[in-house]
Amino acid sequence: MQWDPALSFSVSATTRAPRPGETDGTEYYFHTKASFQDLVDKDEMLEHAEVFGNFYGSPKGPVQAAIDEGRDVLFDIDWQGGQQVRESSLGKYALSIFILPPSIAELERRLIQRAQDSNEVIERRMQKSRDEISHWPEYDYVLVNDDLDQTEARLQTILSAERLRRSQQPGLVDIVRSLNAEFEDRHP
Repeated sequence: MQWDPALSFSVSATTRAPRPGETDGTEYYFHTKASFQDLVDKDEMLEHAEVFGNFYGSPKGPVQAAIDEGRDVLFDIDWQGGQQVRESSLGKYALSIFILPPSIAELERRLIQRAQDSNEVIERRMQKSRDEISHWPEYDYVLVNDDLDQTEARLQTILSAERLRRSQQPGLVDIVRSLNAEFEDRHP
């Protein structure tokens, strides 16, 4: 995926051990359960949950910094995390997009092919996916990831359209005022 410079990827925090090749602060922020709980207690997480025996969450600070710089932030979170983000202090900036697999067989194939989880973990993920998929109507947009390039293009289209909303163009009022002033100058 070629990243839009106005788009950042949220790096989640977790209590699970790093996988081979993962670096703290790049794939995840790795924490002990105590340090993770401290972040939750200090309201420094936009969302958090326990998943398969480990805690995961989205630190608020980097997301706020990206928004302050005018960048959009992309999250890879479940429906409960999305709900927490929408209810958070940054919820007014949230746009939710649910990405469905083209089939359950393809979902399972992708999980197996990435070769990061045991068969037991894959089976738990498959069982959890049914519940996840049942929440699709709660999202602003739904994409079926049947072709990665097409799904990326659709995602970029959604982001482009959302950035053109009046509410996302803070300088628009000044432009309209300027245009109206030009009309006034044109006809005294």
